[in-house]
Amino acid sequence: MTRQPDYKFRKTNLFLCMALLLLTFGCGSHKEKTQNNDNQSIQIEKPAFSADSALAYTVAQCAFGPRVPNSEAHKKCGNYLISFFQQYGDTVCIQSFDTKAFDGTTLHARNIICSFNPQDRQRIVIASHWDSRPYADQDADENLHRNPIDGANDGAAGVGILMEIARQLHLKNPDIGVDLICFDVEDYGPPQDREYDSEGDWWCLGSQYWAKNPHTNQYRARYGILLDMVGGENATFGKEGVSWHFAPDIVDKVWKNAQKLGYGATFVQLQTPFVTDDHLYVNQIAKIPMIDIIEYDPASRSGFYKHWHTMNDKAENLSVTTLQRVGEVILATLYSE
Repeated sequence: MTRQPDYKFRKTNLFLCMALLLLTFGCGSHKEKTQNNDNQSIQIEKPAFSADSALAYTVAQCAFGPRVPNSEAHKKCGNYLISFFQQYGDTVCIQSFDTKAFDGTTLHARNIICSFNPQDRQRIVIASHWDSRPYADQDADENLHRNPIDGANDGAAGVGILMEIARQLHLKNPDIGVDLICFDVEDYGPPQDREYDSEGDWWCLGSQYWAKNPHTNQYRARYGILLDMVGGENATFGKEGVSWHFAPDIVDKVWKNAQKLGYGATFVQLQTPFVTDDHLYVNQIAKIPMIDIIEYDPASRSGFYKHWHTMNDKAENLSVTTLQRVGEVILATLYSE
């Protein structure tokens, strides 16, 4: 995802570890008693969300290496995600397509759509992007600007939350249709450390393709929620400008659920600048109201996560607390419908 001054923003043994984690996770739904900011107890019935699980899935993605389109790591990680969602989803659609990058490179891409209750016409979309940036063009070391990044927070963390949500939806199917979408080729925009003679919408190519070519005919959803950079330490999420413009009622719905869970200090009552992200094209092309849960950090140079588009966007810098809060808010939203 890109950020520019005109308010266009861009943004041990692993398998043994994951097996042990999955054996220890709690299953099923439960009523949680939480404290809101006014110290009032709120009861919300929803499945348990495991941030440890989401983190393990995030680490597993990063273990393949940078997930840059056309790379072997990208291919292997895509296969891993498809296999995972086929284990838990009711149906899985792999939307394969080729698209042109800003420099004319043909990129081989796959959007991955995992659906629950596919026959239900009342649907909600939860999405994130699974590719990673080919350029660390925001790194303090200019010698690293053409190195690809792990994208642990910028992509993998959101997908890790989707994977844990899929596991929970498999255990307790909701009363509505849910589509979990992993968009590809979100972060292959032009390098931002120099001027590039290219015109066009070169970011968010996977969501642009899906918005023009949905995975089912005449697809409609009530609304969507995009997750981007949702695992940073002490992250806060403001009411992002595109989200507020196209879907203020959905923003209010999600932020009220966060308040009920006691996470008002994370989901803050602050309107933040417009971001060019996958949700923009879903709103503009598919006409589905979609919001973006994305970190806003006014203390950082970019206004985003402090390790955005740098070599330090690694899993070791993620926070299970932030993953837990975002995951709980998403599940509370789905199961309150």
